[in-house]
Amino acid sequence: MVTLADSGVYLVNGAELILDGPDAQEALAAKTGRCVGKEEAAKSTIAYGILESHNTSGNMDRLKIKFDKLTSHDITFVGIIQTARASGLTKFPIPYVLTNCHNSLCAVGGTINEDDHMFGLTCAKKYGGVYVPPHQAVIHQFAREMMAGGGKMILGSDSHTRYGALGTMAMGEGGPELVKQLLNQTYDIGMPGVVCVYLKGKPEKGVGPQDVALAIIGAVFANGYVKNKVMEFVGPGVAGLSADFRIGIDVMTTETTCLSSIWQTDGEIKDFYEIHGRSEEYRELAPGAVAYYDGLIEVDLSKVKPMIAMPFHPSNTYTIEELNANLTDILADVEKRAAVSLDNAVPYSLRDKVRDGRFYVDQGIIAGCAGGGFENICAAADILKGKDIGSDGFTLSVYPASMPVYMELIKNGCAATILETGAVMKTAFCGPCFGAGDTPANNAFSIRHSTRNFPNREGSKLQNGQISSVALMDARSIAATAANKGLLTPATDFDGPIGKYKYHFDKNIYQNRVFDSHGVADPSVEIQFGPNIKDWPAMVALPQNLVLRVVSEIHDPVTTTDELIPSGETSSYRSNPLGLAEFTLSRKDPAYVGLAKDIQKAQQAVMEGTCPVEAKPELKAVMDAIHAQYPDAGKGNIGFGSTIFAVKPGDGSAREQAASCQKVLGGWANIANEYATKRYRSNLINWGMLPFLIPAGELPFRNLDYLFFPDIRRAVEEKASEIKGYTVTAEGLKEFFVTLGELTDEERQIILKGCLINYNRVE
Repeated sequence: MVTLADSGVYLVNGAELILDGPDAQEALAAKTGRCVGKEEAAKSTIAYGILESHNTSGNMDRLKIKFDKLTSHDITFVGIIQTARASGLTKFPIPYVLTNCHNSLCAVGGTINEDDHMFGLTCAKKYGGVYVPPHQAVIHQFAREMMAGGGKMILGSDSHTRYGALGTMAMGEGGPELVKQLLNQTYDIGMPGVVCVYLKGKPEKGVGPQDVALAIIGAVFANGYVKNKVMEFVGPGVAGLSADFRIGIDVMTTETTCLSSIWQTDGEIKDFYEIHGRSEEYRELAPGAVAYYDGLIEVDLSKVKPMIAMPFHPSNTYTIEELNANLTDILADVEKRAAVSLDNAVPYSLRDKVRDGRFYVDQGIIAGCAGGGFENICAAADILKGKDIGSDGFTLSVYPASMPVYMELIKNGCAATILETGAVMKTAFCGPCFGAGDTPANNAFSIRHSTRNFPNREGSKLQNGQISSVALMDARSIAATAANKGLLTPATDFDGPIGKYKYHFDKNIYQNRVFDSHGVADPSVEIQFGPNIKDWPAMVALPQNLVLRVVSEIHDPVTTTDELIPSGETSSYRSNPLGLAEFTLSRKDPAYVGLAKDIQKAQQAVMEGTCPVEAKPELKAVMDAIHAQYPDAGKGNIGFGSTIFAVKPGDGSAREQAASCQKVLGGWANIANEYATKRYRSNLINWGMLPFLIPAGELPFRNLDYLFFPDIRRAVEEKASEIKGYTVTAEGLKEFFVTLGELTDEERQIILKGCLINYNRVE
């Protein structure tokens, strides 16, 4: 089904693979009549060409990328624009689309959500952007329909910003990276590795894009095979996939922890652009005659079976057939994993879902940027035709990804087919992906064609004793399960026809409702604020010496951004930095906020010119221990704050608030064995936090310990390869070392200034 090579690979004429090794050059010469070195062949990937055309540094080892377009949704664009405004923003320099698909219910927190929307609309007018009102489209579907272009690059503030199937290299990053683009700065990275995803064969009936995506994620997530690399999809299997099918695989590449994705393009993609009235945006993309890749993922599409990603991660994958054949063992393993993920906070069982040896689920959802596509819903309608979902506890909700898709489903009858079963059709909304829509009952099990199934991602709250869980599946198998009233069923068991429906895009829907400034700013427009929209609090520069208290210690193999700052109920406070910060680590470590605020008192005293020891008396013993070895560390050259330790933090969402909430509570650093994603590490840096690394093994400190980093500012300035720190103990200072990993000069300056806002601030 999916195999990984343990070496690089040459791709010849887009079709033949030659693994790197002692005989590779001989094989290449036999095929091409010449020897082709890795360095030359690496320049023939699609990814290299696109990155080169957007790089402004003149050095392909150190890229400084300027994107063609930007996109954000309504729980990120307020903070981004507020940050850019503080740095002197007067006009959006490139097209910037503001969608409203996360807080679109406007049902939590009074006027908060709609206030954010009006903020977005008035900013689109003032600065020259595009505003997509609630319920019109989810962020990524609008981008596919109206923004993508062959050979282009798009930066989004949502982690699933992936339009590679359409020939667009897109990346999801935290808000500060978009701020940099709005301020005419660049996205700075080293040249990423490029991994070949070689598709061959053709999927059997009933297998959908989510099945292929989950098979790939299951093969590459744990081993980090594509971490921070570009996945390039090529091979003869691509031609047999529709545009929608490719899009469905592509959007899920985020869950592999890759940096971005790109696909070879052909007539299917050309037709996609023509259907959407943007034929001029099509560009044929293909690797050169000989292209070298840093790795190979070979996917035999004909061998992919209907898949299920069990709680609590998209990589926890099985075939549905395998699960049904081994229910007792697999469900017991999931429960064992859950005990770790949930810290045994609540009882959790799946084996009570087994009745007469069969597994029954409680809810089905087909939604969002992954599941809400036209072909997915049409296929689900065909499988459900003439059936019903029953009048018991099982429910099914379907969310088309945009209003044009919804309209076409109405016109072709698929919407009526679905509604007749007892299922519910809803408008474009991302809520089921992050815990703000269709929250199941306590102990219920939901199957979803969406993007993630992290703990609490469906809306349960451990702190209230509530738990439910999500498995990821393809829309086709969800429909087959719904047709069997909740009995877990792979779509390959369906023996009826699944049709191929022609799609017609109605552009009038957007023309009638979407505000498009066409890039013309109107400075006279007054921005409309709401009482929940707050400015960022003042942040100070990195001091010469730093005292940190460890206020959370997390030893889970991976810590997600959902655990660092929960989604769902917190989304209404994304425009209120201090209000949102109250939720930091609330589901993982409820003591964090109080402990962080407690040590923050000392830093506040420093800022006010008073004595930090008076604000936090226990610091006297800490400072006495420090002064015994560093007598000059004190007034005017020292700062106080908090840090957390996590083994591998930052998997999941691009949300900058996973870092900024720590910062506004006085956080100065994270300490980790590694960072799960580039985007989380970038968020730490952009908020002026030190992304410390410490080797795996026994920690030299524990939770609630005080740490001292002498001359930390100088270490950052002088690019120290190793940084000395101390654990403050009753016996004195206990030495240990950390590193910062690779930092650009600009990133060092951001950390030294205290955050990106300070770095760019116009006084």
